[in-house]
Amino acid sequence: MISSNDFRPGVSIVLDGSVWRVVDFLHVKPGKGSAFVRTTLKNVQSGKVLERTFRAGETVPQATLEKSTMQHTYKEGEEFVFMDMESYDEGRLSAAQIGDRVKYLKEGMEVNVIRWDDVVLEVELPNSVVLEVIETDPGVKGDTATGGTKPAKVETGATVMVPLFISQGERIRIDTREDKYLGRE
Repeated sequence: MISSNDFRPGVSIVLDGSVWRVVDFLHVKPGKGSAFVRTTLKNVQSGKVLERTFRAGETVPQATLEKSTMQHTYKEGEEFVFMDMESYDEGRLSAAQIGDRVKYLKEGMEVNVIRWDDVVLEVELPNSVVLEVIETDPGVKGDTATGGTKPAKVETGATVMVPLFISQGERIRIDTREDKYLGRE
């Protein structure tokens, strides 16, 4: 159990049978009446955002999350096969369990798998990945870094907007959180 007074961004709690993460909180102490905590919560499984108010000192169950480092070894059919880096056990996850970041998942990549009661909540990829551009319009003399952008398809199949001077075969760094080009590698 955790008190509403101890809420901080990133704290995970259990409400109505699912896990919610505190995104934002505000302790309010009105001149009249008792204090309360106004929070913004995000459902870890569905991504739904909820605003909820708790009485100061109210206790709610805290979600005990288990985080394990796993390496993506190969893809079999529609399932991605991972190896636990501590126990060397093999596990399988579907694209739905991994989420939209599956487009940056590459063989040999280490990820953090977060579980709650043996249910996979989310798969955390590294904040940035280096991938090779396999398809894009050719760069033309005069294209500059401050000019426009063009779509480029990378080796995992994802499409990212890159500067005009990037050409096929180059390795680029991509921010997986915001789907943004960060630079050449």
